[in-house]
Amino acid sequence: MIDQVGRLLTYDFVQNAFAAGFVIAIVAGVVSRFVVARNMSFAVHALAELGFTGATGFILIGLSPVLGLLTGTVITALFIGTLGVRLRERDAVVGVVMAFGLGLGVLFITLYPRYATEAFALLFGTITGVSRGDVLLLLAIGIGSLVTLAVVYRPLMFATVDPEVAEARGVPVRLLTVVFLLIMAAAVAEAVQVVGVLLILTLLITPGAAAERLTVRPGRATLFSVS
Repeated sequence: MIDQVGRLLTYDFVQNAFAAGFVIAIVAGVVSRFVVARNMSFAVHALAELGFTGATGFILIGLSPVLGLLTGTVITALFIGTLGVRLRERDAVVGVVMAFGLGLGVLFITLYPRYATEAFALLFGTITGVSRGDVLLLLAIGIGSLVTLAVVYRPLMFATVDPEVAEARGVPVRLLTVVFLLIMAAAVAEAVQVVGVLLILTLLITPGAAAERLTVRPGRATLFSVS
């Protein structure tokens, strides 16, 4: 049994799958902590679905679906960021746009003259189809996201716990919201390639929600979320 597992680990596609899963698990764990604390689970859903719309649109015009996915998530993040921090108004507008965007994505698949294998792969993810180049891209995006999050960690945590007091103290709450949404967009774009649009919501919510049940300390909760 051990020999069979060892032999399996010699294959490139298995090594790439483990490497991709490791990178995404760390990034998703850190981001998940703030997603739950800031009540932004609906934004994750919107980023994934509208990112899928971007991917199908790029496939239709003959461009890379990964580039389309990243473009779609970034545009969605900027759009949500302009709506402000009032949760009820933000979710209402995002819900309408998300429904329209998902329908547009289905339309793009219908208009595509061939079988859109790449688009359907984004729905369910293809962790065993990740190449070495994909792993390096995921690593670059992951490092960039974590470094950015580390830079804004303290003010972002302050704005998360008490946004009114943070704003009164001069913390740029709106800007931090946009920055975190862009970090979420990067996390969604890299994770969707592996776990798919249909499971991204679970990946970016469950770790943070479970961590909140174990501790109330922000730093320890982040550590639990990653582990």
